[in-house]
Amino acid sequence: TTRPSMSMKMMLQKQATVARAGAVDRMVLAPVRAAIQQRSARGQQSYFTAGAKAPSARISRAGSRGLSVKVDAQAVATVAAAEATGLKIDLRGKKAFIAGVADDQGFGWAIAKALAEAGAEISLGVWVPALNIFETSLKRGKFDENRKLSNGKLMEFSHIYPMDAVFDTLADVPEDVASNKRYAGNSGWTVSEVADKVGKDIGKIDILVHSLANGPEVQKPLLETSRKGYLAALSASSYSFVSMVQRFGPHMNAGGSVITLTYLASNRIIPGYGGGMSSAKAALESDTRVLAYEAGRKYHIRVNTISAGPLGSRAAKAIGFIDDMIKYSYENAPIQKELHAIEVGNCAAFLLSPLASAVTGHVMYVDNGLNAMGLAIDSKALDRE
Repeated sequence: TTRPSMSMKMMLQKQATVARAGAVDRMVLAPVRAAIQQRSARGQQSYFTAGAKAPSARISRAGSRGLSVKVDAQAVATVAAAEATGLKIDLRGKKAFIAGVADDQGFGWAIAKALAEAGAEISLGVWVPALNIFETSLKRGKFDENRKLSNGKLMEFSHIYPMDAVFDTLADVPEDVASNKRYAGNSGWTVSEVADKVGKDIGKIDILVHSLANGPEVQKPLLETSRKGYLAALSASSYSFVSMVQRFGPHMNAGGSVITLTYLASNRIIPGYGGGMSSAKAALESDTRVLAYEAGRKYHIRVNTISAGPLGSRAAKAIGFIDDMIKYSYENAPIQKELHAIEVGNCAAFLLSPLASAVTGHVMYVDNGLNAMGLAIDSKALDRE
């Protein structure tokens, strides 16, 4: 038999290559294009709406080795893009426990909502005296407007536990608290008991949020604060965080994340923020750094804190001058606007997500930049006649 000529050989190679390109297009790329078109029809961002070309197979010459099928690298990425576009916080399958939610107005609620938007399963630890009114308001739909998620559904809570983070174990609870009518009908609400319940009911969790503080003498200057009031502020506002990491740490998955909330008074003088609360926030930030190391090595989890700007929440109103602080921040912060709770919630969602996997021991300011200012630009001392 005669051998095919070089031109004949090249023609056969080209035909085979075209056939392979067609097969790639039919089996790999056509389904991807169909998925993209479906997303586009639903009004979702797609490869097309982003202005990119639809993926395709093409034939190219590979030097002296003849023709080969090339699939655009873009097409490979499109497989994932067909289902999800952009850099998103995805917490689906993650379980979160948030301590310190008592209504639908504060930072704790905003963090819960941001985590729910990202797909996390949310459980709460609610201060025992506030539990009844919280659950009643929830059942009666008083929180429904603020429970609405972007998909139209209402944020749900897998579990709601009574909790008082001032007490580590049942043995720490004094008789006057144990017999207090505000605690009647509830049990197992100390930190260790709640952690054990969470471990039993939920299993391992991925996210732990400490969103609570209390200073019974917060309106007193430090010079007038009693030892009892000072230690109470540290117990409720900073040691409670240490206690939670101690006891929830064994119930967390490796790679999990913890956050707490602090305030600028930890390292700046804020007259009126007294009763030992500024000291408690300073301790909280120091403990964040130490726990980042210790819990990082022991439990393989991350620990961070958010220093939030002033917000007119129910809890903040106990300070007595929160409205003045909101006005001061508006007038002096680099970004001249009021702070919204969800802005703190969104930042928390980032810190608690795998996107922040290399961030730990950090204080993140979410205060419109007020922390960076060294001069109050609305000061009367700056007035010039």
